[in-house]
Amino acid sequence: MPHTTLNQFLPAIQTLNTGKSLTKQELLTASFRIEKDGDLSMYYAPHNESINPDAKIVIVGITPGWQQMKTAFEQFITSLSSDKTLETCLKETKKAAGFAGSMRKNLTAMLDQCGVPHILGMTHSADLFEHRRDLLHTTSVVKYPVFINGKNYTGHQPPIDRAPLLQPYAYNMFPDEMAQITSNALVIPLGRTVDSVIVRLAEEDKLPRHTFLTGFPHPSGANGHRVKQFQQQKRQLQEKVTSWAGEMN
Repeated sequence: MPHTTLNQFLPAIQTLNTGKSLTKQELLTASFRIEKDGDLSMYYAPHNESINPDAKIVIVGITPGWQQMKTAFEQFITSLSSDKTLETCLKETKKAAGFAGSMRKNLTAMLDQCGVPHILGMTHSADLFEHRRDLLHTTSVVKYPVFINGKNYTGHQPPIDRAPLLQPYAYNMFPDEMAQITSNALVIPLGRTVDSVIVRLAEEDKLPRHTFLTGFPHPSGANGHRVKQFQQQKRQLQEKVTSWAGEMN
């Protein structure tokens, strides 16, 4: 499987020191920068290259943040040093960096309440991130990390619709990626910004087959309204999951 973008940055990745915590001074550099537009800068990270076409659950964020980027580089370097194939390295990197930490805990707790594990024959949604990775694909509407003046881009200022740097990723590359998922997947957009991208793409008929769990709160601990938002949306989310289950059978 060709990885044109990875191959472009692989020589620079191989110069990084292994076995140490990487810093912004090492990664947010011209060597890894993909594009820049005003205060917005986009950098390469190796954890969204691997795609699982057989996924039943697709979890979609806005864009990887610094912590995901850092984890991705560190895992990828570790995997490379073990003499594994690039494809294996990328899969291990995605597993390590995809929605890790407290965000994953909040996310899987909400998926449990929506009834996802029962439908998939699992005990807990957390199993998706461990021994049932075959059912999961994680990604972002903007697949590479984006920073505004060195801080994580949150999707608000500027909105994706008003950011020429980001629009091709959200409205062209992301639907192309979704088209590679061959099943009727349950797609979980995390938060209102991703919801708005999904709604626009659906209106433009660019997202066939899949079921979209719109209204799902962003699971970040920084979202103080997360619990309240989930309680408000819980019934309709459960109904969508049940409807998706019926379409699967």
